Amino acid sequence: MGQYLPILALTVLATLFGVLSLVASRLLAPNRGNAAKEAPYECGIVPSRDNPQRFPVSFYIVAMLFIMFDIEIIFVYPYAVDREFLGSYGFFEMLTFSSIFFVTFVYVVARGALDWGPLKSGRRVDGNLTEVVSANRTVSSTVRRVGSDGRETEFAA
Repeated sequence: MGQYLPILALTVLATLFGVLSLVASRLLAPNRGNAAKEAPYECGIVPSRDNPQRFPVSFYIVAMLFIMFDIEIIFVYPYAVDREFLGSYGFFEMLTFSSIFFVTFVYVVARGALDWGPLKSGRRVDGNLTEVVSANRTVSSTVRRVGSDGRETEFAA
């Protein structure tokens, strides 16, 4: 017990110092707030009054997936180093964790967490293609020639 007495004394002193510092700052410090002191400060950037844009939830989901990949690697490493000691129990624990992680990963990908770009909407094509393919559509009617305004048209022989 005597060997732990210095640790106990330092713990009491550290706690006492923290409490006394808080009490002294509360009693002695001036409490004069103004708009400049109340405003948020972020790296010298003057805060705007616009509402900040929110990160999409998929950003956080991808971050969680990254952490899960790290945890899986940490979980697999002991089995890779000493699989004889861990045996089949370690194998099945690793397999269970990896399968749960894989199912979760498939679920997140199916929900569209990794779709970062703008949504692509396809144009629905009905069976009637007469508007798209017609005799009225020619190269001169569908292709816009940039810079050809006011110039004479040259016909190739």
